[in-house]
Amino acid sequence: MSEGKLLLQSGTLWTSVVNSTAHALECGALLSIPTNFEFVEQDGVNFLVRVLANLERKEEAKKKLEKLSAETGKVKVEKFNPFLPYDKDLFVADISETHVCILNKYNVVEHHLLMITRAFEEQESLLTLQDFTAMWACLAQIDGLVFYNGGKVAGASQPHKHLQLIKLPLTPSGLNIPIAPLLETAEFKGSIGSLTGMPFLQVFVQFDPSLIDSPLKAAEVTLKRYHDALDAVGLLDDNGVISGKPKGAYNFLATREWMLIIPRQKEEFASISINSLGFAGSLFVRDEKQMQILKDSGPMNMLQNVAFAQI
Repeated sequence: MSEGKLLLQSGTLWTSVVNSTAHALECGALLSIPTNFEFVEQDGVNFLVRVLANLERKEEAKKKLEKLSAETGKVKVEKFNPFLPYDKDLFVADISETHVCILNKYNVVEHHLLMITRAFEEQESLLTLQDFTAMWACLAQIDGLVFYNGGKVAGASQPHKHLQLIKLPLTPSGLNIPIAPLLETAEFKGSIGSLTGMPFLQVFVQFDPSLIDSPLKAAEVTLKRYHDALDAVGLLDDNGVISGKPKGAYNFLATREWMLIIPRQKEEFASISINSLGFAGSLFVRDEKQMQILKDSGPMNMLQNVAFAQI
């Protein structure tokens, strides 16, 4: 069978998401983490900041893994990989012969989806044509934000490659995505641009709206733009050589209309972990103490601190 063949049937994904969520909640496979939220404004962006009300479930699972690791002396990826095999009670749909869609077990946002590779691939490896095919197959049916944490420094918590998808809008009210005002500041040199409203190194690419009609074609276009974007911010090997891994960690965000890549130099700011969603304007803190740190420091300043200075 063709490597690029899609298994996901047109018009079925959202129904599968709703039904799978109901099943996973009923059988206890889905362990949602409740949050409270408020908006914190800086530099024209109303950042959505969620306070995680209960992290005990996720922390308990992490402690069990660490204990087992200490007892065995070594953790084998295959043994402790939650995606190999994945929990069948979290299954949503087969996307392609290389990717499957499941629910995020410890979701903070409702209907948080993971697009995982069927066979093990490292989270730090470059995204591939098959990854982008899976991405566009899902975006064609759900208008959402896809994001990818490229490496531990970029906020990745699992070593098995997975892209993530959250349905838009991200905010309970107001804009579709908090950084929407910054998208208006885009300046381009050819097809590669940057958001002048973001005070750190990043690269911004816009997509032709018609791409949504053909996920396979969209994947090919996206792969080329992705390589060009990585090269523009120095993440490919010297002379733009495409190898198995980029030269550093980065965050990747994409919608039906655009793609944004931000190289990372630090995982945290004052113990507050920041992943790709932070650069969409959605941040998470553990408690009110961290919330106060965020307010005192300023969310945009935090992003600037963990990213690189503009060239």
